[in-house]
Formats: sequence, C-alpha cells, structure tokens
Amino acid sequence: MLLLFMILFVFFIPLDCFAYNFINNSGLKETGQKTGHTTIGITQRISQSPGQVIGSIIKALLSFLGVVFLLLMIYGGYIWMTSRGNEGAVEKAKNTIVNASIGLIIVLAAYALTAFIGGQLISGATVG
Repeated sequence: MLLLFMILFVFFIPLDCFAYNFINNSGLKETGQKTGHTTIGITQRISQSPGQVIGSIIKALLSFLGVVFLLLMIYGGYIWMTSRGNEGAVEKAKNTIVNASIGLIIVLAAYALTAFIGGQLISGATVG
C-alpha cells in the first residue's frame, strides 16, 4: 500500500503543478506587451552583456552585505539593551556596532571605487 502511494505521489501528483502555465494563461503576457514590457524574467538576463551580468552580481552582493550590516546593528543594539549595566556586555555591543559601521564604510568605498573604474572602462576614457 505504501509503495503504491509513493508511486502515485512521485509520478502523477506533481503533474498537477505543471498543468497551469501562468505566463500564457493569466493574461500577464498580453498586459506586459501592451505596456511595452516584451521580455519576462530570465530571457532578459540572457541578452545582457558580461559587464551587466557582473554589475548585477555586485549589486546582489552589496544588497546582501547591507542585510548583514543591518543584522549586526540589531544584534549590537540588542546586546547593549540587555546588558543591564554589565560593562563587558556594553563594551561588546559598542565594538559590534563600531565594527559593523567600519565594515559598511569599507563596502561603500569598494562600491564607489568599482563604480568609478567600471564607468571609466565602459566609457573608454583613459586614466591619467
């Protein structure tokens, strides 16, 4: 009985998930074409140049680092608020907040440098 159930589950039930083609059946494709959006999702990314792909990757990494900064700030604030006057915990919280801020400054400086160099390479300008 269990084997029969597993065979039915593996081979027949997942077919229901693919029965509805959302892009073609929902009207989203026609609406997008009427508003000037001719590509959907992955097809737009395939036609990008390598520089644009690298830029998208850098943008995603910077977004991730922004989330890490936010989490470190929340963690530092939580440690500080729950320290109850314990000087060791307060010092740990201050160090976490300061180090997170220094990390954010380094990341923003790296982004500014990357954006400047990338802009110079794309425009074809010579440095110097």
